[in-house]
Amino acid sequence: MINNDEALIQTRHLVLEETCRLAWNDQLDEEHKEEMVYKIIPGPKPAIGRCCIYKEREIVRHRTRLACGENLMENLDSKNEVQVIKPACDECPLSSYTVTDNCRLCLGKACLSSCHFGAVTIGEFRSHIDSKKCKECGMCAQNCPYGAIVHLVRPCKKACPVDAITYDEYGFCVIDEQKCIECGRCIHSCPFGAISAKSYLVNVIQEIKAGKEVIAMCAPATEGQFGEKIGMGSIRNALKKIGFADMVEVGLGGDMTAAYEALEWSEARKEGKKMTTSCCPAFINLLKKHFPQQYEENMSTTVSPMCAVSRYLKATHPGCVTVFIGPCVAKKSESADKSVPDNADYVMTYGEFNAFLRSADVQLEPEETERQEASIFGKRFATSGGVANAVLECMSERGEDVSEIKLLRCAGGAECKKALQLLKLGRVAEDFIEGMACPGGCVGGPSKHKTEIEIKRSRETLLKRADDRKVLDNLKNYPMEKFSMHRDGHRDLEELKRVEGEA
Repeated sequence: MINNDEALIQTRHLVLEETCRLAWNDQLDEEHKEEMVYKIIPGPKPAIGRCCIYKEREIVRHRTRLACGENLMENLDSKNEVQVIKPACDECPLSSYTVTDNCRLCLGKACLSSCHFGAVTIGEFRSHIDSKKCKECGMCAQNCPYGAIVHLVRPCKKACPVDAITYDEYGFCVIDEQKCIECGRCIHSCPFGAISAKSYLVNVIQEIKAGKEVIAMCAPATEGQFGEKIGMGSIRNALKKIGFADMVEVGLGGDMTAAYEALEWSEARKEGKKMTTSCCPAFINLLKKHFPQQYEENMSTTVSPMCAVSRYLKATHPGCVTVFIGPCVAKKSESADKSVPDNADYVMTYGEFNAFLRSADVQLEPEETERQEASIFGKRFATSGGVANAVLECMSERGEDVSEIKLLRCAGGAECKKALQLLKLGRVAEDFIEGMACPGGCVGGPSKHKTEIEIKRSRETLLKRADDRKVLDNLKNYPMEKFSMHRDGHRDLEELKRVEGEA
């Protein structure tokens, strides 16, 4: 799997690993952090290929702050999980429109004539565009007879589905936190590794060392990420070696969420009301920040599978600490949202998980014994269409005819925006919208461990081992009455009876 930052990932993960090693050894003081910087960038020549070792070391210092869950110094008041490392962000062209060597210095000078802002001048060998005067209207590129003027969109900006990235007067990337949905698509798009997210591995280590009951929650997307021989049992064993008390698969939370969203869909269907799903935090952030009316009127009030399992664990293991492991950066923003009580305490991505394992000298090993906690429908929550299919299954299990229900499944930021814009305009023909901000669903998240084709192949091998239990039957094994499935935390026993088919 090749990303724009492929050559930088190793260094990024090495910083996480070494920071965790310091945390395990109670050495997270400034002296040991600085020793770590020199260990990673020893010199005398740049290790990564930047201009000098001094710049590389400064970037490692910035990464160390993020690895400790801290904001960067120039951004101390930020609420965003995704942040820009300024020393790494200075190699992209400032001008969006650039004249290439294809320029023939033609006598017609269409580029000069079409620019109304005085940004185009004629040089000795080719035309030139002044980035300070250019308004990026594109008229020069449109009128050049040789196609010699190209539009260079910086990769971070191109990857952002909500136009949350702009640049300051010095060309540094700036993330508009009022627009950013924290999907993380920009992180791996930057070929200079200038965008990254805060990590909470140090916090998890401190909780374990304090003797707390720390329980991991593995996303449904996990099966297949590490090959067909590494299932949930393998991951559970590795986590226990590190010091986790246990691990629960969040596919169980998928069953829980599907059962309660099915009730909402049934009510909405009777009222002729459109509904959206509640599982993808980036999709919810998109609703909340860019379509606030639809967020209030059309979004499901049911919690995500991550939150459902966290609440279940906190109800049955008072005082426990819950840690979600998955492919999603936006889950960190969901965890930080205090308006949804008893959600996961910490979130780590698969890349962070690997660094976490290495820091404790633990490896994933094949494990034949599997303890299935979710139905196959809960397990398939991670793929596009999986949420809707599970909800429809629950409606069918309660005897409801779902043959006439029309679904709009959208995966990827562009598709989600289009669907919500149609919803805003009242032009959605379908009954319900399933929104996932990542292409292919959660399995295509920014921290996926392999290519989607590789994941799919291994994933199907692992999922074939699952039994054919029904969603509602599976939930009878769990104390659903002990916790709320609503975002605001309220409980409704009559609703529980309907979920269990008693009313």
